[in-house]
Amino acid sequence: MSDSLSFPGIEPPSPTLSARLGELADYFAAPTAGRLTDEQRALSLGIARRLVADVAALIDPGIDAAALWEEWLHHGVPGAARLVGPCFARAEEHRWRALSTERAVPTPVADGADEVGGATPDTPMTARERAYLDLRIADRRRFDAYGQPTLAIADLDEEIFRALLHDVAAWRLAAVSTDTGRAASLGDAVRYAVERHADAPDMTAAAISYREAVGAALPEAARTAIAAHDWPALIALAAAAQHRRYTDMALALLTAEMTALPSLLAPLRLDREALAPLEASLAMLTARAVSDADGVTAAETGR
Repeated sequence: MSDSLSFPGIEPPSPTLSARLGELADYFAAPTAGRLTDEQRALSLGIARRLVADVAALIDPGIDAAALWEEWLHHGVPGAARLVGPCFARAEEHRWRALSTERAVPTPVADGADEVGGATPDTPMTARERAYLDLRIADRRRFDAYGQPTLAIADLDEEIFRALLHDVAAWRLAAVSTDTGRAASLGDAVRYAVERHADAPDMTAAAISYREAVGAALPEAARTAIAAHDWPALIALAAAAQHRRYTDMALALLTAEMTALPSLLAPLRLDREALAPLEASLAMLTARAVSDADGVTAAETGR
């Protein structure tokens, strides 16, 4: 959006009008570019709101997260450019998984599809089953108590986490600056949160452990995940095999052209038949952001 816009007869334009006309100007500049749907906006915004509330509670349980978010919505979310990537990736993954759940058709899958189902109270879990269970536990942390998608603090890139901590702390500091004791404790809370973040279990670490436990059975595990529409397991295996963060791999997969899937998932050694259910599932996801042959991002209409 343009930083400065002038409009005949309106001097200066209101912030709302300037934003609306600036958005329209961006649309005129690239009319065919894919844009967010209302669902994508709502999901991404909700994920950002819940993340900010979680970070605020981590710093000081006394912070009014609702008031903080309301003020940020009015004046603009600090560091918005840093947050959009992980929030959008989480929102798109949630849309994809929800769609798969709605349209899932029970089909027989190969033995071993249920990684933890074979264990009984009298039978110790295998290393692979334990690693898969840890992955599911890490995934469950990415939902709130109502089943809404969240960004687990442990999954945040350290730089993004530090910046968000400081933004929330700065907002809180403005309210308690006259209380030197509370201001000092706020700084201590930020430092403690940063120290703990490095050792917090996250999806990337769980993905690496699962990949190591799978070992030479990587192609079989990937095929099983696709057949069962177990997308977190597939993303985890692909991320670990390519030494990428889980969030980065999820976004790469969700925005890939169909023709790029074989090369993107090459480390999993999957044939075209194994990839077919994945391609069909992604094809059903409407408004998916992909890159065309010229590398320009566009939105698929879906089928």
